Parts: sequence; structure tokens; C-alpha cells
Amino acid sequence: MKIISKITIGLATAALLTVGCSTAKSVSEESLGLRKTNLYVESNATHGDATKYGTGAAGSGHKIQRAFQDAPPMIPHDTEGMTPITRDNNQCVSCHMPEVAVSVGATPVPASHFTTFRPAVALSKDGKLMNNGEVVDPAASSKGNAISIKSNGDKLSGTRFNCTQCHAPQSEGLAVENNFKPVYTSKDGANRSSWNGAKMTEGLNTVEGK
Repeated sequence: MKIISKITIGLATAALLTVGCSTAKSVSEESLGLRKTNLYVESNATHGDATKYGTGAAGSGHKIQRAFQDAPPMIPHDTEGMTPITRDNNQCVSCHMPEVAVSVGATPVPASHFTTFRPAVALSKDGKLMNNGEVVDPAASSKGNAISIKSNGDKLSGTRFNCTQCHAPQSEGLAVENNFKPVYTSKDGANRSSWNGAKMTEGLNTVEGK
């Protein structure tokens, strides 16, 4: 009797699942992503709009508003021949270093790029974790995770020499419509960064670099 009951319940469950599947609304593969053409045919209709980068020389480009407050500004000129950027070959600094930027009409490299934010963490000879010269226990002390702020003077920070890791060239054509509306927190936030001075350490757990 018990076996018959289990078989009956199983058949009833299978019937319900079958009915549910047959009445469910079908979803096409094309509707699941950005691509609205046949996923199995590489035709011309499948190709998106080509990205058109600016070809104007440095100094001739038109600056666009920043995408959000303190966003890295986009490059308004052609970068052909300027990349890849290495520590020993960086053509960007020839115009964007603060001492020359104003005279050539370029955006000067901000103070944040001349500042090191990485903790000065190292192992001592006896294997203890050292942060800014002090022995720390990351599991028990917040100092182990503190950010060390240290000025590099007039030299770019080792984490900032590769400009294209944050700055991208302006381009025409959008693969997807952008409905994002930025709200700038500073008066001139659409054109200028506010991340300097005390703002660079605002809200951070920091220790004075040595």
C-alpha cells in the first residue's frame, strides 16, 4: 500500500511539473543580453558600432565633463605612439607635470599622484610583521591595516606612473545607452577634482609615513 501511495504521489508531482513547464512563458536567448541578433550566426547585423577615438593632436582636444565626482578625466587627444607607458618611457609627463602644464594648457598631475598610500609593511629578520618600523599583529591591531601617507616630493608614486590604468581616451559611439546622472559634491566637480590636501585622507585609517 505504501509503495502504491509513493508511486501515485510521484506521478502527480511529475504531472504538475509538466503542466507548469508547458504554461511558462518562454524566454529567448537574444533577450538575455545586449546582443539582440542570432547568437549562432556571425553576420554583419551582429557587429556593434565601431569605437571612434579622437585623432586630434595634444592641446587641440575638447575636454568633456567628468563622469562623477573626482573621476579620472578622459584623454581629449590622440594617444597614438604614446603607449605602452613604462616607468622609463612616459610621454604624458612632458606636458602634464605641474611645472609645465599651465604654460602648455594641459591638466596638471594632482598632488595625489605624488603621494604614496601603501602601508610600509615588511618582515623583520626574526620574521615579525613591521608596519612603518613598528611590530604589529594584523589580527589584533588596526595598525596592521592602516594606510601610510608619504609624500614623494616631485616624483610620481610608483603606483601612478602608468597613466592609462585610469585615464582612457575619449571616443564616439555607445554600445549601451548611458542613463547615469552624476551628482557632483563640489561646485566645479564636473571639471575639477577635489581629491587633494585633507580630502585625500578623509575617512581613512591612516598613520604618518616615515
